Amino acid sequence: MDLQLTGKTVLITGGSKGIGNAAAEVLAEEGCNLILVARDAALLNETAAEIRTKRQVNVRTIAADLSNDASVRRVALEAGEIDILVNNAGAIPPGDVLSVDDAKWRQAWDLKVFGYISFCRVIYAQMKARRAGVIVNVIGAAGEKFPTGYIAGAAGNAALMAFTRALGKGAPADGLRVVAINPGPVETDRLVMLRKAEAKEKWGDENRWRELSAGMAFGRPASPREIGNAVAFLASSASGYTTGTVLTIDGGA
Repeated sequence: MDLQLTGKTVLITGGSKGIGNAAAEVLAEEGCNLILVARDAALLNETAAEIRTKRQVNVRTIAADLSNDASVRRVALEAGEIDILVNNAGAIPPGDVLSVDDAKWRQAWDLKVFGYISFCRVIYAQMKARRAGVIVNVIGAAGEKFPTGYIAGAAGNAALMAFTRALGKGAPADGLRVVAINPGPVETDRLVMLRKAEAKEKWGDENRWRELSAGMAFGRPASPREIGNAVAFLASSASGYTTGTVLTIDGGA
């Protein structure tokens, strides 16, 4: 399927690894020019260089901490006109209401929740002026499942789901679309690290970490590429009647 994305400019936050990296690779294959944003400049440059060796697309990088509005506005100004925004940066720590203190809660939400909202506010205004553009928010399935042991993430993700639906509901009047993806467990470097630690504690052998996924749908977590494919499809004209929607990709869990 031709997603008709050739020549589009895409800004991806958290674009240096995991789902952001996978989405960048898929979109590059579709002919998109990329602007990758993350904190680690060296890792960003490595990711960009790798994509350039595979695809004849323009890949720019902007190193930034997106946990404050001023930084978000600086990045948006440096990025210039974009066609697609993929909000993907941020990780909220696990813990119940008694174990996640105020400082950790606020720090996590500044990046994952308010960072998404700030970027949407700035980029939405730019897109509205042109009456063209798509925003894809990569959120997380905890916003639907409400795990007590991940309460800050559950609440933050649920807020972003509501934000996406509300913004996306009115977007067609401005010629825009706003959608979201809720991934379940995804085999990122972070998940592998956590599973290896769990396998070592449980069996004394970190190499048995894949056994911990045996009870999951299809006996495995999702691959980053599977989420990246969904990002590309939702951002494309092939999904042109989709807005205010949150797509859950969790193997049916």
